[in-house]
Amino acid sequence: MARINLLPWRERLREERRREFLSILVGVVVIAGGLLFLVDRYYNAEISSQVARNNFIRSEITLLDAQVAEISELRQQKEDIRARMNVITDLQGTRPVIVRIFDELVKTLPDGVYYESLERTGNQIAIEGVAESYSRITELMRRLDNSEWFTEADLSDISATGDGAQVATSSFTFSLGLTLELPNQSDSEV
Repeated sequence: MARINLLPWRERLREERRREFLSILVGVVVIAGGLLFLVDRYYNAEISSQVARNNFIRSEITLLDAQVAEISELRQQKEDIRARMNVITDLQGTRPVIVRIFDELVKTLPDGVYYESLERTGNQIAIEGVAESYSRITELMRRLDNSEWFTEADLSDISATGDGAQVATSSFTFSLGLTLELPNQSDSEV
């Protein structure tokens, strides 16, 4: 049998396979590095895009917060204006009431009785006046009780003025309180 030395051929084949392996390994590392670089770029672009979206949303939220504050301020102004309008409407509605109160006070006033002061606090009216006699004060109280505009007439003070010996010529000062009661709207319109 002939002696053939196959070692160098195997050695070259091994060396060739090793170079091929190393070149494939380098190629795989380069491709993996390229892919890793591309994946990194992609995710960095996504993160940058999301950060930009978040910043945009924050700026829009700030604008919306300012608009909400402005809307709240406008609602408060609207409520203030409504309250003022209600006050004005109430004043317009009760303006004729003052005239009717004075008209009713004149209607209930008998001859010989004079009012010196009137003071209204809410629905309470305080009256101070002078009368020629007790009977005039009694007549005034009777008329006030019969009035549909006044209730709870309360005579709180009565005193004679002038000389005690001349009771016939003296006058009497009085203080009384009334409660104002508005008649029904249908009654006042008739």
